[in-house]
Amino acid sequence: MKVHAAVLRNGAGPFAVEEVDLAPPGPGEALVRIVGTGLCHTDLLPRHGFPLPGPMVAGHEGAGVVEAVGPGVTQVVPGDHVVLSYDSCGWCARCLNGEPAYCAEFVPRNLFGLRPDGSTPMTDEDGRPIAARWFGQSSLATHAIATERNMVQVDRELPLELLGPLGCGIQTGAGSVLLALQVSAGSSIAIFGAGAVGLAAVMAAKVAGAGEIIAVDLHAKRRELALELGATRAVDGADPEVVARIKGWTGGVDRAFDTTAVPSVVVTAVDSLRARGVCALVGAGGDLTLPSRAMVGGVTVKYVMEGDAVPQLFIPRLIALWQQDRFPFDRLIRTYALDAVNDAERDAAAGETVKPVLLPGELSI
Repeated sequence: MKVHAAVLRNGAGPFAVEEVDLAPPGPGEALVRIVGTGLCHTDLLPRHGFPLPGPMVAGHEGAGVVEAVGPGVTQVVPGDHVVLSYDSCGWCARCLNGEPAYCAEFVPRNLFGLRPDGSTPMTDEDGRPIAARWFGQSSLATHAIATERNMVQVDRELPLELLGPLGCGIQTGAGSVLLALQVSAGSSIAIFGAGAVGLAAVMAAKVAGAGEIIAVDLHAKRRELALELGATRAVDGADPEVVARIKGWTGGVDRAFDTTAVPSVVVTAVDSLRARGVCALVGAGGDLTLPSRAMVGGVTVKYVMEGDAVPQLFIPRLIALWQQDRFPFDRLIRTYALDAVNDAERDAAAGETVKPVLLPGELSI
């Protein structure tokens, strides 16, 4: 079928919305009409040295309506409303242990833009292949071929156009706090970076009942928003006394969470911990060197994938919290038409938009 997709043909160039051909769903797959899809920093990895597998359609925070299913699909039927998350194999040791974010096939299933067998369901108008299985979906398009494993059914009465970011960025921030770091009532946490992931962490820490929630960011507007969403304090990331301020307030935090992937910021996050504290990292940046002083006191530093979440369990939990007015993730969202994808990328980079969501049903072409 003919669909429209935001195609990235080289890492330095803009997205271009093109008419492309999308094949029917294969075994274990479903065709999903995309209603809304978040734009995440991970979608821009080809801008930062990650190898681009030829022309590619990114997008891994999609939400939409199932229109057709392939052979063997039993968990969804046409008409179901779904949020799309990351892909996993379902049979490796980590998947069988309830840890699909650490699937043995996570990288080829999510970061190559292709099916595990190297194929793709999409071609351009000249019949040339376009990589269209980014995180098992490639949802920067009017339609996507998703996998049965990465679909989460949601109630048809929910505002589907807002739910896509729950599939990755919001899930990563909230899951890192509630699942990986296990922030508890009365404890303290410092969150470095108040983008979508960091602000989801702020909201989750408030849900957990943390006594001190300290947000650190360079943007004044994001610090203000963090305070509105539950942070008890906010610090300018450019302040050379960040660690001293945090320790002055808390004696050192129980938990630290870095979303920036900037090595110097990671060191600051670890330095802000008290003895036996834990720091979680979610971004991939340059090489990280931790001074020995940072590890004194038996602190732990760990990398967290997808918030340690099982999407089919955790996304409904986040939706329930939102329905209770305890997790207002919708306040982070600004919507754009699909062919305004380059504007969305620019606004996110400038800090003007926390979480851009593209609406593929809105096209001017």
